[in-house]
Amino acid sequence: MKKFLLLFMAVSLAVFISCTHSLKNTQETAPAVSQSIAVTGPDALIYKTKADYSQLVPVIMNEEKTEIVSFPAPQDLRYKGKPAIPGILAENYLLDNRGINENVAFLNITYEEYMNMSKTPSVEELKNQIIDTDPLIVMYNCGKRQLYKNEIEELNKLITEGDFGNFQQLK
Repeated sequence: MKKFLLLFMAVSLAVFISCTHSLKNTQETAPAVSQSIAVTGPDALIYKTKADYSQLVPVIMNEEKTEIVSFPAPQDLRYKGKPAIPGILAENYLLDNRGINENVAFLNITYEEYMNMSKTPSVEELKNQIIDTDPLIVMYNCGKRQLYKNEIEELNKLITEGDFGNFQQLK
């Protein structure tokens, strides 16, 4: 039994030394990995529309713009405790507070009317209320909202300077 225990300890020590040596070599040759923390939360989406739809409820269509794939319940139309109406920015840009994307369409129902509904309309009812399936002129993803100290002020500065180079143009 002592021989077995001695052999087991010797093999374990050899494996440990081998693994430690291998780990050290890997760490010396591996590229540096960022230690930064991923930022989560909603994106700062800014956009312009063909008409003033800022008070109207958005829905999300499929790529072909033939079917509604996402729509809110009446109680979902709040952002930070207030109606999720988009923020007004410089040069007729709007700041999304609802969670839209480039496949947005607008209903002929205001936020206030929709929030006062007792139940969520059916998809078919909503589809009949769409007034524009292609309302966007331009849309940019300006990164995570929480990275801005004063998002309205900072986004307005970027807009007036025309500095969209670091942002993803969605439309």
